[in-house]
Amino acid sequence: MLPPDEYARLRDLVLVRRDPAAIADYVRGIRMRMNPHPAGQMTHNVPRVNDAPLRGLQHKYDQTVLFFPSAGQTCHAYCTFCFRWPQFVGMDDLKFDARESHELAAYLKLHPEVTDVLITGGDPLIMNTRSLAAYIEPLLVPELAHIQNIRIGTKSVAYWPQRFVSDRDADDLLRLFERVVGAGKNMAIMGHYNHAVELRPDIAQQAVKRIVGTGATLRMQGPLIRHINEDPKSWAELWQTGVRLGAIPYYMFVERDTGPHAYFQLPLARAHEIFQAAYQMVSGLSRTVRGPSMSAFPGKVVIDGVATINGEKSSPCSFCRPVIRTGCASRFTPNSIPTRPGSTT
Repeated sequence: MLPPDEYARLRDLVLVRRDPAAIADYVRGIRMRMNPHPAGQMTHNVPRVNDAPLRGLQHKYDQTVLFFPSAGQTCHAYCTFCFRWPQFVGMDDLKFDARESHELAAYLKLHPEVTDVLITGGDPLIMNTRSLAAYIEPLLVPELAHIQNIRIGTKSVAYWPQRFVSDRDADDLLRLFERVVGAGKNMAIMGHYNHAVELRPDIAQQAVKRIVGTGATLRMQGPLIRHINEDPKSWAELWQTGVRLGAIPYYMFVERDTGPHAYFQLPLARAHEIFQAAYQMVSGLSRTVRGPSMSAFPGKVVIDGVATINGEKSSPCSFCRPVIRTGCASRFTPNSIPTRPGSTT
């Protein structure tokens, strides 16, 4: 997945020179060229209280706060196309993680406009239920009645469905979901699936049924990845199976401009063709899905179609969500979105 010149240089350092210091220095240089934390995540989305940044929080959209608990900054799967890769490479200056759980509740009490908290990582469900509950239960107090939705982003539904079925504290996890629902809030599991094959095993389907059986919702999302899931039939199968089990198709994402994206990305016109072909294969119950969606500096945009202008294909886009906290919405229009794959404003 490396460019040929970088691969050759790294191969020489590892197999010929065998110089650990030189290897570490060169690898860091490669990582920094791979655009860690794209779309201003470290510079424009970190909230501040008394002019001090809050570690492990992001607040890009008015209604939604992202929370990165330090205990959840590993994962069931280390996907090479994951845009959160800086969380996993041992570079503390690139890592988002919250060491203090009380700061989340304190910040939310100051921001009644926030309706959604997304607990993410890494993967929060790498934690045991007791640790996860310590982050979630403080959000159920009357002072935070404006918090309507608690989300958990996780790959465990595909890579470790045992987390919901047979793990030692699987039942405790489901009871936690029930407590959130009983408190009048929506417990939303944002399940990451890369291919229909991940939902074919019996235990993966059992996990979905157990999640939705608590009153929680499971929304299915995943990136469109060259070499992996370019077949529209795979997407259609994934959405149809999910709907049958009670899950909600949510997003098909375009690869972000970070990591080895040149290996995985597809032209936006091709991404739109794949999405439309899959969309036409499913009934209205699966057409809750949106895409192809791409994240850029001001927020998410969705590819509305493909047009040919002066003999060149381009992809008109529209905003999926309101843009705030970036200060550049007035300068960012659908016509300003580059059409080459992996690019941003």
